Amino acid sequence: MSYTITLTINRVPRTLELDDPRITLLDLLRERLDLPGTKKGCDRGQCGACTILLDGRRVNACLALALSHDGAEILTIEGLAKGEALHPMQQAFIAHDAFQCGFCTPGQIMSAIGLVGEGQAGDDPERVREGMSGNLCRCGAYRGITEAVVEAARAMAAEGQGRGA
Repeated sequence: MSYTITLTINRVPRTLELDDPRITLLDLLRERLDLPGTKKGCDRGQCGACTILLDGRRVNACLALALSHDGAEILTIEGLAKGEALHPMQQAFIAHDAFQCGFCTPGQIMSAIGLVGEGQAGDDPERVREGMSGNLCRCGAYRGITEAVVEAARAMAAEGQGRGA
């Protein structure tokens, strides 16, 4: 038996047929839709490498069944840049050297955008660290990540993006 769902992924409507009702959004994005930016880390919702925005909220894609989100809007790291122009969060991560190996970076950036969109970032580094605590960086680039999120939150507010990507 197959199931048909409709998702808007990176602002593009997609109708998809699923043969397995157990496929997660993570596997759908990576294996079926060739969007490898969303990383498969722990596959248990503990590391945050698979963070995406689902209807504007941060979600661990490894824990979300695709079938449960028919009609949803999904934003992944591949959908952030507008042409050659990087999203302010991407620019801030580069400016603050907020990555080393880069594996966790897509999830960190998506979580940071969600944090800003939720109105939880502010100018307080401790608040940002707490809000980003579900995203692990094995390289320990937390200082740069925190600085990048604080800077990007200001830039996004100035551009009127404080409540979304």
